[in-house]
Amino acid sequence: MKAGKKANIVLHIIFILMTIACLFPLLLVLSISLSSSKSIMDYGYSIIPKEFSLEAYKYILSTPITIVRAYGVTIFNTVVGTALSTLIIGLFSYPLSRPDFKFKSVFTYYILITMLFSGGTVSWYIVCSNVFHLSNTIWAMILPYLMNAWFVIIMRTFFKTNVPYSIIESGQLDGANEYIIFFKLVLPISLPGIATIALFQALIYWNDWWLPIMFIVKPELYNLQFLLQRMMQNIQQINENAKYMSSASDQLMNIPSDGARMALCIIAMGPILFVYPFFQKYFIQGLTVGSVKG
Repeated sequence: MKAGKKANIVLHIIFILMTIACLFPLLLVLSISLSSSKSIMDYGYSIIPKEFSLEAYKYILSTPITIVRAYGVTIFNTVVGTALSTLIIGLFSYPLSRPDFKFKSVFTYYILITMLFSGGTVSWYIVCSNVFHLSNTIWAMILPYLMNAWFVIIMRTFFKTNVPYSIIESGQLDGANEYIIFFKLVLPISLPGIATIALFQALIYWNDWWLPIMFIVKPELYNLQFLLQRMMQNIQQINENAKYMSSASDQLMNIPSDGARMALCIIAMGPILFVYPFFQKYFIQGLTVGSVKG
C-alpha cells in the first residue's frame, strides 16, 4: 500500500509537470498577444503582460468581414469534411473487419499500397484541377482529405476487436440488411472509435492551409489558416519594407508585429479548444479500449 501511494504521488507530480509544460507556451502566446509593442521591445516576452493592450487584436480585426468570412469557410469545411470523411472511412473499414467478406484481403492491400507509394504532387494536382475541376471551389478544401488510409486501418482494427460478430448475426437472423446492421447495431457501440477519427479529421480540416495554396485564388474562399498565413506574411513584408521607407517608417514600425502573430495563433486555436472537451470522453475510450482488451 505504501509503495502504491508513493508511486501515485510520483505519477501525479510527473503529470502536473507535463501539464505545466503544455500550458506554459499557450499562456505565453496569450500574454504576448495582450501586451503592447513598447513593453515587448523594452522587457521582452513574459508570462504576465507588463503593459496590457488590445492593439494586436484591433489591428487584426480592422477588417472583421474578412475574418468572419474566413471563419465561415473554415467551419463549413470542418463540419462537412469531418462528417463525410468519417462516414466514408467507417463504410470502407467496416467490411474489412468482417470475417465473411471474401475480398477483404484485396481491399486491405489496396489501401496499404497507398500508404507506401504516392503518385506525386504534379499528378495529384492535375487530377484534382483538370479531371474533377476543383480549382476555386469550396470542395477543393474538402474532397482531397475524405479518405485516410491510416484511419481506415485503425477503424478496421476497432470494429474487429470491439464489435462482437454475434450482434451482426442476430441482425441477419432478424432480416436486417447490411445498412441497418451498420447504422443501427454497429455504430452505436463504436462511438469511441468514430469520435477519435472524427476529432483527428476535424483537426486536419481546421488546420489546413495547403489545399488553399494549391487550388484557391478567390479571396472570398480563403479559409482561416490560409488567411492568417497571408496576414503574417504581409506583416513581415511591411516590417522589412519599413527599413527602406524613411518617410513612413515610424507609422509602419507601430504595427504590432509580435503581438499580431500571437493574436493570430489565439484566434486560430480558440474554437477547436472549445470543441475538444465534447470529444474527450469518447477520444480517451477510443485510445484505451484496444489496449485494455489486448
